[in-house]
Amino acid sequence: MINREIIRIKIVQLTYAYYQNGNNNIDAAEKELLFSLSKAYDLYNYLLALMVAVSREARRRLEVLQTRAEREGSEMPSGKFAYNRFAVQLEENKQLLDFTESQKKTWNDKPEFVGRLLQQIEDSQIYKDYMASDEDSYASDRELWRKLYRTLIQENEDLDQLLEEESLYWNDDKEVVDTFVLKTIKRFEEQNGKNQELLPEYDSEEDREFARKLFRATILNANEYQRYMSEASQNWDFSRLAYMDVVIMQIAIAEMLTFPSIPVSVSINEYVEIAKFYSTMKSGGYINGMLDAIARHLIKTGRMMKHIEKKN
Repeated sequence: MINREIIRIKIVQLTYAYYQNGNNNIDAAEKELLFSLSKAYDLYNYLLALMVAVSREARRRLEVLQTRAEREGSEMPSGKFAYNRFAVQLEENKQLLDFTESQKKTWNDKPEFVGRLLQQIEDSQIYKDYMASDEDSYASDRELWRKLYRTLIQENEDLDQLLEEESLYWNDDKEVVDTFVLKTIKRFEEQNGKNQELLPEYDSEEDREFARKLFRATILNANEYQRYMSEASQNWDFSRLAYMDVVIMQIAIAEMLTFPSIPVSVSINEYVEIAKFYSTMKSGGYINGMLDAIARHLIKTGRMMKHIEKKN
């Protein structure tokens, strides 16, 4: 699940913090990086567990309504949502159960939020259409939760605030992690039962090593990379740059020089997008031009053996 997009973002955050804190302990900083990445995986599991918590609350409410219906002799309420087959399968998932059993934080501690979210779901048109539909299949149950997640969980200010209070590491993680939760919902198959595989913590062991190597190269070669920045621009003036811009370009240079298989254009595009989000409004365009100039300079001077398209 932890892919290179998340890794790049975390390295930008941790590199910036490394210089701001001034502790100069690269081993401790690397441990902090890997811990930060592991917290992103915790968030992935925590959001899966939220759907389980909502389903359990729905069953609790259903029992109350069924008891009342029996007492009053009225029509019994439907258990279609409370016993949604996808949600039940997720609740029984072995990997998710292992995660929840190992955590101190659970949704059981937040009954008010879970209750409000369930009410939002029951008030939604998505829920009403589902309950009114005659379709009764695992596929429709799974699709319901995909729609609910995209509509009421992916975009939920109350949830964002709650997660920020739970962990400082989750401030910027949710947007990316949401995409992996939705991917997981889509991958679920009824026949897999409780053994359905969730996404692994890392897409591959190479990605974990990518994180370590990129972070260390960024810190250990900082002076060299900043010299390359100066060489690529005759009018370079660090005092006029946002400090985050310098950090982002430093990491981008580290990636271009440390990983021969990653095309220059990929590295530049990735860090331009990060700059748009984490730095100033003008940073994206400026960093794009500077990284292009730096890459061409490194190739021209023989410091980097990569190809870059010629300018028109």
